Amino acid sequence: MKVLHETGLARAAEFMRLNGRLIDRHRFALHFRGGPAAPVLAALRAYENPDGGYGHALEPDLRGEASQPVPAQHALEILHEAGADDDPAVTRIARYLASITTDGGGVPFVLPTVRDAPHGPWWRTPDDPPGAINPTATLAGLLHRARADHPWLGPATGFCWRYLEAPGAEPGGYDVLAVLTFLDHVPDRDRAEAAFTRVRDVLAAHATSDHQGPLDFAPAPGGYGRRLFAAREIDAGLDALIDEQGDDGGWDVDFPIWTPVTGPEWRGNVTVERLRTLRAYGRLKP
Repeated sequence: MKVLHETGLARAAEFMRLNGRLIDRHRFALHFRGGPAAPVLAALRAYENPDGGYGHALEPDLRGEASQPVPAQHALEILHEAGADDDPAVTRIARYLASITTDGGGVPFVLPTVRDAPHGPWWRTPDDPPGAINPTATLAGLLHRARADHPWLGPATGFCWRYLEAPGAEPGGYDVLAVLTFLDHVPDRDRAEAAFTRVRDVLAAHATSDHQGPLDFAPAPGGYGRRLFAAREIDAGLDALIDEQGDDGGWDVDFPIWTPVTGPEWRGNVTVERLRTLRAYGRLKP
């Protein structure tokens, strides 16, 4: 069993200093150097818009200023990391989501304002985009985890249950991630367990892509994602993850870099996430 020791963590620290965005450098300090949460939250504020949503390349492949649903997901994740589930920003995010929700209770994957600024070529949308399980299920799950009390959660949760209970779902890899986040955190645990039992094989069959592996779906031992994979798959993935640390101390990404700045931005983000996964599985021994 391979383990990443302090020398590997020190190499990652230097990589972050050289390449990481300010917010990811503060996240690294919070998780691995005993740093405070306040600088993380201060850095996050710079990405927030007056409507309560987030833009400004918090999602590196969306370079525009306008709020989009997926950056709101990133903001909720960062708020939770910083121990700030009770931050007023959580309510502002829910209010923003309510303003862009479709009749069915879901939010679109991306809004047409994406066309007004540089963005990755895969961020496409029709003029009137429908609600999508990705990112609705992720957003609902993260707001449930934060114990948010906002009217948006009722219709959004219903949207997710209807998706899970409809026959013939063919989810993509990111849809699987969204469903897992929802099931991990929705308060009705009996219904979540029944739903996972019913759709487990479908989720397992689609828990892959050309740039996603088992640890993307099971970044920590707890949660439904871990139940999609055998122990040997997780162990092999963790060994490979340690081997994949670059000579510069960071981890790379397997998806296209369409403009130069997104390379280091994504690598800094992913380096923090890879280290968090190694620690969650007991493979980081500083």
